[in-house]
Amino acid sequence: MGKYLPLAKDIIKNVGGKENINSLSHCVTRLRFVLNDEKLANDDVLKNMERVVTVIKSAGQYQVVIGNHVHDVYEDVCSVAKISGDINSKKDDNKSFKDKFFDMITGIFMPSLAVMTGAGMIKGFLALFVFF
Repeated sequence: MGKYLPLAKDIIKNVGGKENINSLSHCVTRLRFVLNDEKLANDDVLKNMERVVTVIKSAGQYQVVIGNHVHDVYEDVCSVAKISGDINSKKDDNKSFKDKFFDMITGIFMPSLAVMTGAGMIKGFLALFVFF
């Protein structure tokens, strides 16, 4: 690792410092921060960084869109901030019933989404083959 250390340091600095990071995770293209105070984050600077695509605030998360190399950036951010991605968010207790409900529904259906998508594609191809 270490290839993205300057980027990781800049991201940490502009999300309000490592003290402002409550938890950190990532998906395929995004670093997903849960910040203690989103007002400390500097959106404009982050959006204009060279390897950052954009910044999105959604569902209590501050998401920094990086791209396909997000895992390497995530590792460097964790090492610079001296945090692990396994930190449980303290803000989970403050979530409303609606947010907890949608998190539960999402957790149930996300693992089966790929199977349903594949089955739908096979069904579509079979319909095309029958038609032709």
